[in-house]
Amino acid sequence: MPVYTVHAPVANGADLAATDKFVFVRDGFHFWAAVASVIWLLWHRLWLALIGWIVLMIAVQFGMSALGASRGTIFMVVVLIAILMGFEAATLRRWTLSRRKWRQLDIVVADDEETAERRFFERWTARQRGLTNDQWAVDRGAPPPTRNIPGQPFSKPPPLPQGGIIGLFPEPGGPR
Repeated sequence: MPVYTVHAPVANGADLAATDKFVFVRDGFHFWAAVASVIWLLWHRLWLALIGWIVLMIAVQFGMSALGASRGTIFMVVVLIAILMGFEAATLRRWTLSRRKWRQLDIVVADDEETAERRFFERWTARQRGLTNDQWAVDRGAPPPTRNIPGQPFSKPPPLPQGGIIGLFPEPGGPR
């Protein structure tokens, strides 16, 4: 199932009530980012990424030509860079949103974006009404739990087997 990250514009004390501005970014390969990178970057308004993409493609073209690479080799390098763009497109969107002072609110697993929105808003409204005790899973600012906190389910180490040896090793001093 695809994983979506949820982002909200909360810079300068903006209100989280503007739910129509929330952005859901799907993690994974983006076909159109690989096939039509410039158009995809323009569509999503990733201006710095677009400038970097153009500079990279020009540098690859001139650099490979200066090294005397054949047209087939240059084409294969460009195809590999396009495939990399398809895999890293979501990362570029999240990076741009964080640069614009957007905050990542949550991570949602769903089949499509509509289902992700429904799952996110069901959990979010339940939290707003105080029906659940859990906190936001992402960007809380709190340190992760440790083994030394009493009451945590993992505060005691797991029991060792009878011989004190874990795995397929024989017991010390036992028969071989």
